[in-house]
Amino acid sequence: MRRAVLLVLIAAGAGCGVKSAPQDSASAAIARAAAWLWARQAADGGWHSETYGLLRSGQSLTAFVLAGLLEVPSAVATAPRGAVDRAFEFLRKHVDADGALGRSDPLLEDYPNYATALAVLAWSRAGRRDGLLERMTTCLRRQQFAEELGWSPGWPAYGAWGMGGPPRRPPHTGHVDLSMTRHVLEGLAAAGLKPGEYAFSKASTFLERCQNSDGGFFFSNVITDANKAGGEGGSFRSYGTPTADGVLSLLAIGGDSKRALEWLARNHRVDRVPGFPDGFAEDWAGGMIFYYWAASARTFRKLNVSEAPPGRDWRKDLVAAAASRQRSDGSFRNQSFLMKEDDPLIATTLALGALVAAR
Repeated sequence: MRRAVLLVLIAAGAGCGVKSAPQDSASAAIARAAAWLWARQAADGGWHSETYGLLRSGQSLTAFVLAGLLEVPSAVATAPRGAVDRAFEFLRKHVDADGALGRSDPLLEDYPNYATALAVLAWSRAGRRDGLLERMTTCLRRQQFAEELGWSPGWPAYGAWGMGGPPRRPPHTGHVDLSMTRHVLEGLAAAGLKPGEYAFSKASTFLERCQNSDGGFFFSNVITDANKAGGEGGSFRSYGTPTADGVLSLLAIGGDSKRALEWLARNHRVDRVPGFPDGFAEDWAGGMIFYYWAASARTFRKLNVSEAPPGRDWRKDLVAAAASRQRSDGSFRNQSFLMKEDDPLIATTLALGALVAAR
């Protein structure tokens, strides 16, 4: 027993305390990934990409990593002393007067709606209920494509969220997609918004427009070229990542996710994102596998799914797949750059979230 504890402590590294000796491979992988992430926290409390210049400011990346680490069970691993407070202080310093994170440099905005939504998740997961949380949620609600900004239900983007920044009015949507919308909806739900509230009822319109008759979802009805699995039969193909996002969005607003969950469970796989035809031109199916792991595992855990696809234990399959891809230092990295998963900070945080859900 002492030897097992020692091995886990060594794997977790200095500064990331392991509270017990994990007996399953998921817990061991979580402890190693968490230790690697904590070891990359900068002196200013943030996480800064060494791969992508846009992410060097650390605003969206810090919110993303911190929100992921806050889901790690304390029985598996804990943060170094003071590290969580330093991360929150970093985020606090970068939230502007309007409640937006990601706008420290207005000429190079760092995904403001995404960053702010993830910060709201981090605040909520840490149980920090303060004025800044309220300011951030208010900011997010003002960013929704709805009547207050001149958007009526006839606009394809109605009910969704875009990148953020200066509020957009018709006809200029900028980039609008299901992933961005899902993260905002999850943030608002975590902050206390209830099903049936204004923002959620509007969002249901956008979600309906991104769902196919087979139950699956595609990525965007506004930026059609962003639908990575392409089109088929006059519509866009359903595929794994937006379908998982769709389920999580529906859960956040209290919608009916049954058909989407059926598509996801039926088509689930861990070697690639499902829904892409064989021989597809670009390897999107492999290029966003860590995002898919995280979103699908979160979906299955929330809805108590034991088998996906039928007859397969998705937890065991995911843990085995993660074990085969975790690097010796505890990190993860995708060889593909298509979705920035070649940045180990991104890939490791996504893999960590998947493993926590599978544990």
